[in-house]
Amino acid sequence: IDYNPKQMAIREKVFNTIIGCFKRHGAETIDTPVFELKETLTGKYGEDSKLIYDLKDQGGELLSLRYDLTVPFARYLAMNKITNIKRYHIAKVYRRDNPAMTRGRYREFYQCDFDIAGQYDPMIPDAECLKIVYEILSELDLGDFRIKVNDRRILDGMFAMCGVPDEKFRTICSTVDKLDKASWEDVKNEMVKEKGLSEGVADQIGEYVSMQGGMDLAERLLQDPKLSQSKQACAGLADMKQLFSYLQLFQVTDKVSVLFDLSLARGLDYYTGVIYEAVLSQMIQAPVVAEQNGALPGDEASVSVGSVAGGGRYDGLVGMFDPKGKKVPCVGVSIGIERIFSIMEQKAELLAEKVRTTETQVLVASAQKNLLEERLKLTTELWNAGIKAEVLYKKNPKLLTQLQHCEETGIPLVAILGEQELKDGVVKLRKVASREEVDVPREELVEELKRRTSKLP
Repeated sequence: IDYNPKQMAIREKVFNTIIGCFKRHGAETIDTPVFELKETLTGKYGEDSKLIYDLKDQGGELLSLRYDLTVPFARYLAMNKITNIKRYHIAKVYRRDNPAMTRGRYREFYQCDFDIAGQYDPMIPDAECLKIVYEILSELDLGDFRIKVNDRRILDGMFAMCGVPDEKFRTICSTVDKLDKASWEDVKNEMVKEKGLSEGVADQIGEYVSMQGGMDLAERLLQDPKLSQSKQACAGLADMKQLFSYLQLFQVTDKVSVLFDLSLARGLDYYTGVIYEAVLSQMIQAPVVAEQNGALPGDEASVSVGSVAGGGRYDGLVGMFDPKGKKVPCVGVSIGIERIFSIMEQKAELLAEKVRTTETQVLVASAQKNLLEERLKLTTELWNAGIKAEVLYKKNPKLLTQLQHCEETGIPLVAILGEQELKDGVVKLRKVASREEVDVPREELVEELKRRTSKLP
């Protein structure tokens, strides 16, 4: 899919917000190749493995395009014997999926990941990952959102206590993960008819996965006659209480509801502890999308965008790549950047916002003919001083044409040269919006421009 300058301007703004947040939290960045050995990716994604793009074998190694940034990160840590790092990675990943443009689902798309690797005290890095999600979503101003949290150990303990055989844990997990899109009836059907669970076991699971709450729910479940028998579940519940206490200190529980939700499963196989997902609370009302879906123009269609961030703890993944199986505990979060882009674009469309696609601060213009050389000289001075400047590529453009160019592209200032100005050693500086003009001595122009542009949004 191609992106036009307007779309790219919105994307760049989102990227800058996200990178700014990652850097504020002290992360460094790395890069890995677009393709990995096929064996690196095999067996890490559960039922989603069928979506991996394999590259044709040309007599060398069997390669695949990367499916996410987490598995390459784990491989990178093991290969380089790194035991602790806080890193972010923003890059394209590839999935052989059915694209759904309006929901920001593609075959080639960006992922924005933040991960903390290392042996630390429980739940401190995990809470920071949630704080990052909270900061980014608040700053992007996408409306209300909810962060759902759960723990794989609680799920596994629940499955064990309800009578799910060990070998079916992961596949039942993938089914439970569909609860945000499908009804309990459909999910139960899949468990019983496709995955061979008995109805009684499925019903017991149903009782638990309907539970939601906060720290109080964790405390209540620690007293649950069935769940409290599972050592695993108890460890997960104790950590959940700890997580909520840190979130309070990080001020994440005030404006947004962080919800302990037993139906949250996240389909990926590599999670070992806490898991989380952020969901926008409001639907985006977008007539544009209604038309694309064949509805009548004017009909309002709600675009449900699903989760906009997700992640969790995966303590076993690095060990899979280490010859001695040496483990490095990791926790991370991935921001669903494509979904966020599609929401931001719809928002801009809806509010008919004018999106600036360049950052030019000043156009160097002339009021008379035969001043091209002077215009080029001044433009060079400004470029050399680090000012974003443009000049029209015409020998003798009309002043009106030059001013119109500023109006159309949103350039806020014009530096006008004329014979008189050159004689007096000044430049006429004009504010495009208010049309107010002032003569500035040529040697003070750079300083004046820097002063004015520092105030611009």
